[in-house]
Amino acid sequence: MRYLALLIPLAASAAGCSGDDDSPTGPSGSRVSFFVTSQTSVTGNLGGLAGADATCRQLATAAGHGANRIWRAYLSVERGPEGQPIHARDRIGPGPWHNSQLQLLANNTAEMHAREGDAALFLDERAQRINGQWTGSPGPVEHDILTGSNADGTLAAGFTCADWTSDSAAAKGWVGHSDGFGPGQSRAGALASWNSAHDNQNCANTAPRGGAGRFYCFAQ
Repeated sequence: MRYLALLIPLAASAAGCSGDDDSPTGPSGSRVSFFVTSQTSVTGNLGGLAGADATCRQLATAAGHGANRIWRAYLSVERGPEGQPIHARDRIGPGPWHNSQLQLLANNTAEMHAREGDAALFLDERAQRINGQWTGSPGPVEHDILTGSNADGTLAAGFTCADWTSDSAAAKGWVGHSDGFGPGQSRAGALASWNSAHDNQNCANTAPRGGAGRFYCFAQ
């Protein structure tokens, strides 16, 4: 009996260990695997894909979403490490993806790229809404999220702020609307798109037209 009594606290201690992943889980075992960055950038220079990925990893770790998981920025570039284009859709894994409140966004890549922006789902890593055109939103509008991508997640050539290394007024980036709204809460045309709504004014200043230099992060 004394031996059994010693084993019970040891077993309880082992059951309470979190292993190598501190990401919170929901009742179904789902984990946070998507967020909009709370960190902003005045320009389109995010340090390239490597810098943007590092930002995703740092924000996820600080928010307790898994320090040892692979986090990737949803960004397309024209010249990858071997000089080839890289499409944002190919960087995020197969899904499913849950936001920072463990709400399901999509089960797979096709579902993800078929949906529209939604202020209640496209949250930052702290489960905060992104300022936008939604009713009751504080200002300023910051729903323009950098992607450099077409609606299907492929590269929007010429709109990547020089592969996210430029702060030039001569360069542009492509953005989506995290809340799925345009002016007057319009969802006309591409305004509802979370990843491909329009170009920004330039890469020297991400604020005009409703941006703040945020981007999306996905866990593979």
